[in-house]
Amino acid sequence: MFGLKSFAQKLHESVYLRSQIVLLMDLLVSLIASLGVFLVVFLLLPHTTFDSNVILTWIVSSFVASAIAFVLTKIHRAIIRYSSLHEIGRICLAALGKDLLLWIGMLAFTSFGTDSSLIIGMVTVDFLLTICLLVLVRVALYVIYGLIANSNRQNRHTKRILVYGISNKAVALVPRLHNSKHYSIIGFITHGTDSKGHLLYGLPVYYFDNANDVKNLANKYDIDGILFPFVADARAEQDQLISYCHEAEVKTYLTPNIDEMTEQSPLANFVRKVKIEDLLGRPEIKISMNEIIANFNGKVVMVTGAAGSIGSELCRQLSTFGVKQLILFDNAETPLHNIRLELEGTFPQLNFVPVIGDVREKARLDFVFRKYNPQIVFHAAAYKHVPLMEENPCEAVHVNVVGSRNVADKCVEYNVEKMVMVSTDKAVNPTNIMGCTKRLAEIYVQSLGLAIERGEVNGHTKFVTTRFGNVLGSNGSVIPRFREQIERGGPVTVTDPEIRRFFMTIPEACRLVMEAATFATGTQIFVFDMGESVKIATLAERMINLAGLEVGKDIKIEYTGLRPGEKLYEEVLATKENTIPTDHERIFVAKVRQYDYNETVSTTNALENLSVEVNIPDMVILMKKIVPEFKSKHSEFEKYDLPDANTN
Repeated sequence: MFGLKSFAQKLHESVYLRSQIVLLMDLLVSLIASLGVFLVVFLLLPHTTFDSNVILTWIVSSFVASAIAFVLTKIHRAIIRYSSLHEIGRICLAALGKDLLLWIGMLAFTSFGTDSSLIIGMVTVDFLLTICLLVLVRVALYVIYGLIANSNRQNRHTKRILVYGISNKAVALVPRLHNSKHYSIIGFITHGTDSKGHLLYGLPVYYFDNANDVKNLANKYDIDGILFPFVADARAEQDQLISYCHEAEVKTYLTPNIDEMTEQSPLANFVRKVKIEDLLGRPEIKISMNEIIANFNGKVVMVTGAAGSIGSELCRQLSTFGVKQLILFDNAETPLHNIRLELEGTFPQLNFVPVIGDVREKARLDFVFRKYNPQIVFHAAAYKHVPLMEENPCEAVHVNVVGSRNVADKCVEYNVEKMVMVSTDKAVNPTNIMGCTKRLAEIYVQSLGLAIERGEVNGHTKFVTTRFGNVLGSNGSVIPRFREQIERGGPVTVTDPEIRRFFMTIPEACRLVMEAATFATGTQIFVFDMGESVKIATLAERMINLAGLEVGKDIKIEYTGLRPGEKLYEEVLATKENTIPTDHERIFVAKVRQYDYNETVSTTNALENLSVEVNIPDMVILMKKIVPEFKSKHSEFEKYDLPDANTN
């Protein structure tokens, strides 16, 4: 007994039994099955006798036939703890191969006096015994391993979890997490009673209809958490099961997408708690990856603002597209150093160049364009924080407007094929300095592109702009700030109980940019259906609940009032009135007023001079003249608003 337990313990501690050991074990089992045939014959035909030549030939043929059949079918290479019905089929095939070779060996090396029908009967019995013993040994090892593993999990105090749903991925989590040192799956949980009393993988299926059902399950079976196989499952259950789990003080967990897993990092290590980002997302925008890859493959691509939230994600995605060279342009030393280390570790074959530089400096931009000759430029460098730019309007103009002009002009000068500018929904009917500067950048880029199309300016660069809303988890955004406030014990600060925002994930935003860059046919501004807006107060409450805390009791929410330039509701980007549909159901082209290029150059130069001089009043007045829909909110610049401005 001690030896068996010790063997099982070693089996548990190792990743798997070595295939050579499994092969020797199978050969031994096969020989035992072949020897058992004589016992069966003696029991059924007690008067039968065999000479030594027949017995020796039988044993030798059995061993040789087994070795050949088992090696060819590779049944010893299957990991026993993950065996399935498919492996039983391979065992049957191996046994069939063994006994065909055994029958040939007996006919070839035994005397003609031996009864051939008896040999056929013996081979048939051997076939059945071999299958039974091989399967029985595997089942025994699987059971012993399971007992030892369960005992070890209990000793380690693993979390007892239920898997949500009975989908294929949900069921597949059982063997995946069988080895986990942290989680022990004790069953499944579904809506309603349709699956009540059923067993999956030997585990019960429980049901819930309300919060009391979840509480009762948690108390009765000592449940620590619910594991969701898909992000979409967690998103769909945020107002039901996730809410019930919060009431019952049960944690919620999520498994990763397949691209998060590697052989060195098993699934068990990636199970994580459900985050607010998982619940705020929408179904992924379907994009044509093959066309996108073909658009960037083999080209020199430059990203400005490469160390920022959007810029760095653009670099990650571009790194998978087979670009010839990737130029990372940013003025933030430490963040650029960090993205450099990440790309070096993740994409060792990538040819990329990190460049410290500022889009406000024409000479530095000229050096980069002249030396590397980028074919496609993604312009993501910008100042983005609304209150900060309201307090520093000249810097907002200098970076967002003048910097965008400098990049666009260099793209034309050095024959760049396409420039893709990252803009924002705050550029639509702006109420703050930041939003207006992004609109002014759009105006310059668009007027330049149209001037090229009309032949007024020499060049062939296409200019594409993408607008989208708030990005989940970006540097300095609301979610990281709320998370830090919760970790400190609160309070969580929200500006107004009714403030709402549209959200999207960083990868989703970058996929939109990639798609726009791919199917743009000219100078266009792309927007897309952002879905439903989210109340920031509700967002704060959900984040507190996901942290296992209670609003008002553990963490308070404080309302601080709207900040300068802030409005309660962001503009809806995609409506029938302000957009033109494209071939993609979620992506649209914005209808915007067109500006004369020469006038735009003149006003942009004037804004540059005013920003350098820090002449804030005249600069803001000029901004409102160029963008008459710019109406300041909760800001000292309201006094400069133009009357009767028409929005676009």
